[in-house]
Amino acid sequence: MFMTFDDVEMRHLRSLRAVAEEGSFIGAADILGFSQAAISQQIAGLERAVGQQLFDRPGGPRPVTLTPAGRLMLEHAEAIALQLEAAEDDLVDLATGTAGRLRIGTYQSVSVQLLPDVVRELRESAPDLSINLVEHDLNESLVDDLLEGTIDVTFLAGPYEDSRLEMIDLGFDPFVVLLGADSELARAHPGKTFPIRALTNVPMVGQNSADRRRDMIENGLRSNGVRPNYVFQSNDNGAMQGMVRAGMGPAVMPLLAVDTNDPGTVVKRLDPPLEPRTILIAVPRGATPMPAAERFVRVAKKECRRRLSLSR
Repeated sequence: MFMTFDDVEMRHLRSLRAVAEEGSFIGAADILGFSQAAISQQIAGLERAVGQQLFDRPGGPRPVTLTPAGRLMLEHAEAIALQLEAAEDDLVDLATGTAGRLRIGTYQSVSVQLLPDVVRELRESAPDLSINLVEHDLNESLVDDLLEGTIDVTFLAGPYEDSRLEMIDLGFDPFVVLLGADSELARAHPGKTFPIRALTNVPMVGQNSADRRRDMIENGLRSNGVRPNYVFQSNDNGAMQGMVRAGMGPAVMPLLAVDTNDPGTVVKRLDPPLEPRTILIAVPRGATPMPAAERFVRVAKKECRRRLSLSR
C-alpha cells in the first residue's frame, strides 16, 4: 500500500520514539502496551510514508539502531511531541482562565479610575494571566477591534446598542461639574449640588472631539437653556482638570473621568442631573466565551458595584 506524509499519525511517531529509546521492538511494545507485531506494523507504515528506512535491524540480540533518516525523523517527532505538550498546557490554561493572555479594550476614564483595581484583583486570582490593553476614545473603534478578534472583551460607554454584541450593564457614571476650589462659582454655590443654569455665559473647559460623551453633555446643557462657551478643549481628562484647577473655567465631566482627590478642584452634582453614561462590557454575541474574559467580567461587575451606582 502506498503511503505519504499525510498518512503519518502520532501513533507512528510514538512507536518511533519508543523503539529508539528501548533499542528493540519488544521493549517498545512493552512500554506502549501493544504487541510486537503492532509496533512492527507502525514502524513499517512510517517507513513507507517517509520513503526511507528508519532503523537498521541487525537481528539476534543486538539492538536496532536509527539510520540517518531515522535520527532526522526522531528529531522532528520530539519537536512535535513538545509542541503537543505545550498545546495541552495552553488549553488547560485557557479552560481555567488563570493563565495565557487576555486582551481588553477600554477608554480613558475607565483605564485610569476603574481598570487598575479590576486588573489588580484579577491578577490576584490569576497571577499567570498576561493582560494587554487597547485604548480608543470611540465605541466604534473598540467594537471593530472586538469583532475582528484583536481584543477579547471591551468596555463601552453607553447607552449603546449593537445586535452583534452581548453587553453587560455595570452601572451608571453620572455627569458632574468640576470647579476650581477657589473659584467664584465654587464660593457662590457651597453646597453639594450645582445649578446647571449657573453655567450660562460662563467660560468653560470642554472635550475637543465630538463623541457620545460630548453629545450627551451638550444636549443636556442645551435642554436646560445653557449654550456651552468653551475657552479650552482637550480629549485628555487630566489636561481638562488641570485647566479647571488653573482657573480657566468649570468643566462638565463623567465622574469616572475626574480625580476626586485633587485639592485644587471640587466636584458637585448637577441640578437637574444630566442623563448619565452607562458603563458596559461587551463580548461578541454567539461566540464561545473565553474563560479568562468570563473571569474578567465577574471581577469587573464586583468592582463596579463598589464604585458605581446601579440605580440613578
